[in-house]
Amino acid sequence: MVEYAAYVGWDWGQQHHAVDVAAPREVPWQMKIEQKPEAIRAFVDQLRSRYGGAAVAVCIEQGRGAVMYALMQYEFLHLVPINPRAVARYREAVRLSGATDDPTDAWLIRELVQRHPEHFAAWSPDDAVTRELRLLSEWRRKLVDQSTATSQQLRDTLQQYFPQVLDWVGELKSPMAAAFLEKWPTLESVRRARPDTVRQFYRQAGSRSAEKIEQRVEQIRVAEPLTRDAAVMAALSVVTLCLVRQIRSLENSIADLDQRIARIWADHPDREIFAALPGAGPALGPRLAVAFGTDRAKWADASSMQCFSGVAPVVEQSGKQRWVHARWQCPTFVRQTFHEFAGQSIKQSAWARTFYDQQRARGRGHHAALRALAFRWIRVIHSCWKTRKPYDEAIYVDVLRHRGSPLVASLVA
Repeated sequence: MVEYAAYVGWDWGQQHHAVDVAAPREVPWQMKIEQKPEAIRAFVDQLRSRYGGAAVAVCIEQGRGAVMYALMQYEFLHLVPINPRAVARYREAVRLSGATDDPTDAWLIRELVQRHPEHFAAWSPDDAVTRELRLLSEWRRKLVDQSTATSQQLRDTLQQYFPQVLDWVGELKSPMAAAFLEKWPTLESVRRARPDTVRQFYRQAGSRSAEKIEQRVEQIRVAEPLTRDAAVMAALSVVTLCLVRQIRSLENSIADLDQRIARIWADHPDREIFAALPGAGPALGPRLAVAFGTDRAKWADASSMQCFSGVAPVVEQSGKQRWVHARWQCPTFVRQTFHEFAGQSIKQSAWARTFYDQQRARGRGHHAALRALAFRWIRVIHSCWKTRKPYDEAIYVDVLRHRGSPLVASLVA
């Protein structure tokens, strides 16, 4: 265990940070730091001068963010991220009133780690390529979520005044849907268009079925408006155009991120390992890689990743009562990554499909079955990651056969 010259409790804020510093044979001291690079740098220089550049533990109630990025460049600072829930429970234990303020929280954070160092580990950042890939992948997921939410808003809006168009444009995120609604945001506007104009639009948009085009042209001809209220149609058609432009912008941004991710992913040292996983693809492959990172000492065994990711269930027991539930105090993005990968894997992996079907046959719901499958996949991926060997379905099925797994019998059947 590292011997630290001092411990720093850091309660971060949007504009100011409270710090509490303690060292052996020294009276603890506190101060406030502005959220400015110059102020943070001055505080770091003060620590370096005061403790001679020796190792200092900076205990902070977050895993990433502006403060972590600012401090990670200083080698003598060992960053120790603390789960906010742990700080809240410690506060309840030492202060029954529950009273809180920034200096007190900084003291609590420092006290928690300094008194129980065996429960907290210093954060070791991944290499630059993995860090960039992680941020890009996380932001891609956020933009996809935003695009999906905006698409649902658009669907709800159209159902209020122009529901027929949902059958004429397909997926609302598609370029065809955007082009159609920008050209004809109301039933009246598309009814005014010549049939040949509509046919030409569909052909230029990539529709190859002449029969389907004719069906849509006829549906447009006989369609009845849901409402004839001019105010409703005028207002909601404007809203429709606004939402269409938002979706188009988000989808273009996602495409830009995809290009950047693909360039970085092509040179990632673990690309072959994660690209070989069935169902990983260009989106989930990078996400799985950044979940594990490149430091092979970080996850000593598969169970550590299973617990960290939230895939491992939580078992609670009190007296004769025992209950099992999903783990919610975990990194959401990492948990989603394994859950989504498990869902994709059942489309390409025979044993994964069989395992999923067995879980459903036992009465488990869809998501519970995927969590169980993700739990199993983590063991497989961890082994590949540790040994630096790409996944091979035939080899894994052979391992299952040697172990006498009941999955094999179902696969053969």
